[in-house]
Amino acid sequence: MLPSTANFIAGLPKAELHVHHVGSARPETVAELAARHPDSPVPKDLDGLRRFFTFTDFAHFIEVYLSVVDLLRTPEDLRLLTYEVIEGLAAQQVRYAELTMTPYTSVVRGIPIEAYTEAIEDARVAAERDHGTVVRWVYDIPGESGVPAADATIGYAVDHAPDALVAFGLGGPEIGVPRAQFAPHFARAQAAGLHSVPHAGESTGPETIWSAIRDLGAERIGHGVRAVDDPELVAYLVQHGIPLEISPTSNLATRVVERIEDHPVRALRDAGVTVTINSDDPPMFGTTLNREYALAAEVLGLDAAGLAALARTAVDVSFAPEEVKADVREQIDGYAASA
Repeated sequence: MLPSTANFIAGLPKAELHVHHVGSARPETVAELAARHPDSPVPKDLDGLRRFFTFTDFAHFIEVYLSVVDLLRTPEDLRLLTYEVIEGLAAQQVRYAELTMTPYTSVVRGIPIEAYTEAIEDARVAAERDHGTVVRWVYDIPGESGVPAADATIGYAVDHAPDALVAFGLGGPEIGVPRAQFAPHFARAQAAGLHSVPHAGESTGPETIWSAIRDLGAERIGHGVRAVDDPELVAYLVQHGIPLEISPTSNLATRVVERIEDHPVRALRDAGVTVTINSDDPPMFGTTLNREYALAAEVLGLDAAGLAALARTAVDVSFAPEEVKADVREQIDGYAASA
């Protein structure tokens, strides 16, 4: 990648649609939280954390991820992490983000949902005031915890909804976690005005994506890379305008894809599928949204105009308020015109 491309990406206003709250914790934040809670197995130094965040497979990633969740023991821990995640997004010129939250994992560890909601909203409002980045929340079900977690999460989303909640999702492992069991929860979420954005087709095949669409009413698909294995599904995604939230480095880190050259994002894009580029759990995967855009420039053969179009696509398929969409589009166009 040319230095000029890297510089263009660094200044490009962007939207991030698939990024996890705990998975976005800066190493410095994780180290600070680990120092606060010395009984945790999480390393308290940055070199140790880098080794800790080296994953053997998706199951190992989930194990490490949950050990970081265990560091969020008070509302003050939660507020610190949330504010610093948004601060980190702002430093990359992310002007709008939909941040995936998993309240269940914090509530079962002792933070009441009322305190959880107050902490994240306080951090969101302060970060927007200080840095200008607009954030909306996605509440997701941790699939590995099953229907009880789904029951609790839909209750949080409907009965304790923060002002900025816009969507309902499903994360965690796909293997052994059928999508259809969560159909009533997604139906209730959509009846409450929330959008449906489940993960599917990351570590399993196209059938999981079909289930996310048919059973959960998916409006966007988290990951969805295995759609490439089913031409009928690809055609359906194109016909119905269902975007994919693709995170290339995440797919490499969890061994979903072995080499970046093998990543299906180009085939999906060339087939007409709407693709967005995202960072997923960036510090855990040793990446940033800017680095994901740089990878996209290489894999998709994008110049500055193509990168600006990629940024606009994320804005267009987001659930941002229309005035926010218009503002970020204007920022992108102005930047591209002056670069």
